[in-house]
Amino acid sequence: MNYKSILITGAAGFIGSNLAKSILEKHKTSKVIGIDNMNDYYDVNLKEYRLKTLNSFDNFIFKKSDISDKNALFSIFEEYKPDLVVNLAAQAGVRYSIENPDAYIQSNIIGFYNILEACRHSYDDDNTGVQHLVYASSSSVYGNNKRIPYSTDDKVDSPVSLYAATKKTDELLAYSYSKLYGIPSTGLRFFTVYGPAGRPDMAYFGFTNKLVNNQKIKIFNFGNCKRDFTYIDDIVLGISRVIQKIPSENSDGVQYKIYNIGNSKPENLLDFVTILQEELIKAGVLPKDYDFESHKELLPMQPGDVETTYADISDLERDFDFKPSTSLRDGLKMFAKWYKSFYN
Repeated sequence: MNYKSILITGAAGFIGSNLAKSILEKHKTSKVIGIDNMNDYYDVNLKEYRLKTLNSFDNFIFKKSDISDKNALFSIFEEYKPDLVVNLAAQAGVRYSIENPDAYIQSNIIGFYNILEACRHSYDDDNTGVQHLVYASSSSVYGNNKRIPYSTDDKVDSPVSLYAATKKTDELLAYSYSKLYGIPSTGLRFFTVYGPAGRPDMAYFGFTNKLVNNQKIKIFNFGNCKRDFTYIDDIVLGISRVIQKIPSENSDGVQYKIYNIGNSKPENLLDFVTILQEELIKAGVLPKDYDFESHKELLPMQPGDVETTYADISDLERDFDFKPSTSLRDGLKMFAKWYKSFYN
């Protein structure tokens, strides 16, 4: 990634900001152009906090823009001519897709289509153009897949949420553009990413906010769900390795690949909340005598949720000699320490 112009969308987001920071620290000859619309889906102060860190780097350029604005996006591509594109901008969240479907179509489908079109036209007039497009998919595409662990070879034609359907659509669009226009592209199916300065709508963050405010936390499927929690530093390392390796042509002559990135170790939700509580107490976020049991409410499964997520990462290990290694306790410990520092 040295001496490259790298465009990261969703740069003020959780994964985007951590990826940008890692690249800026390790590849000082590179230039990172970050795009984010800074919407208020969750606390904008958190996005500004992440962005403040990035703005301290001389080789970082920020553009407040929306990828669903095609003209604005094309102007950014024309001005900075990115060598590498990492699309992490998206409307996230399974349950919110039931409440506000328009946001998902606008960002995840129209926005991603615009990214593909911008990559396509980067080759106009015999320009070198985009050398590799890496984009975020999601473990949600597996729906209620009965095969465990989830493999990228599995059929994923039965999404159980609109969010999942938009991510599957992105994978199909990327394949067609790779086939038609020779855009090397790699999709990454993320599995429950967590860590410091994460998304407040994620369970570990939302649970913490509620416990701090003496509210009950809702644990669905009566706590019988399992999630493949993946720490942010592992995700960033995985993406960084993927960016630097353009996929080989498949049997159809298309430079296109999809990988799972997960810890490959599902954790029961009740075990997860117990570890979270313990680490919040150790960090001083909650008092030592906190009555945790009285703050739990067990509820049935919610629409759009699945019982288990479990990543088969054999392809990732084979192609990149990489496997996430941060334990859930270590990851939640780092989150709890950050939470104490940030909100104190």
